[in-house]
Amino acid sequence: MDEEVQFCLEEAEESMQNALMHLEKEFQKIRAGKATPQMLDGVMVDYYGVLTPIAQTANINTPDPRQIIVQPWDKSILNLIEKAILSANLGFNPTNEGEVLRIVVPAITEERRRDLVKQAKNEAEKSKVSIRNSRRLANDYTKSLEKDGLPEDDSKNLQDKIQELTNNFSEKVDKLFEAKDKDIMTV
Repeated sequence: MDEEVQFCLEEAEESMQNALMHLEKEFQKIRAGKATPQMLDGVMVDYYGVLTPIAQTANINTPDPRQIIVQPWDKSILNLIEKAILSANLGFNPTNEGEVLRIVVPAITEERRRDLVKQAKNEAEKSKVSIRNSRRLANDYTKSLEKDGLPEDDSKNLQDKIQELTNNFSEKVDKLFEAKDKDIMTV
């Protein structure tokens, strides 16, 4: 029975950790006004007939907070990379300088910043819902263990530990959101 209790806790924690990691990835996609190479993570380049992530076809640098420089390893695909960035619909207009693409990241308006904060808050709430769903599943499993002979005190202790995990991960989501909010609203 102890193994099943431990399994229940580990599964709940792993599920909650996955929700947190997903939130971090979603937050990376929300542009805060500063140029980062991650802004181009979703861009796929048609590289000799195979859709390839842009990071596998070029060096991506940010020499300052307003620019992204894309330097392809194979100069012949510069136009393909430019086309891929435009078709990714990121709001970027790359400038082809012969050997590199220069992308000037436009400044974000106050209204757009508020929209981005709403988007970030929405993602944070989705993560909290996922964490609460993990708690519910773990509690359901605990109740089934109780029916199978787990003492009531042990069941109560396990449910308390699951709630503690839930609270810890919800706090982490709140802290991540606060940091993202500050990042977005900083001009």
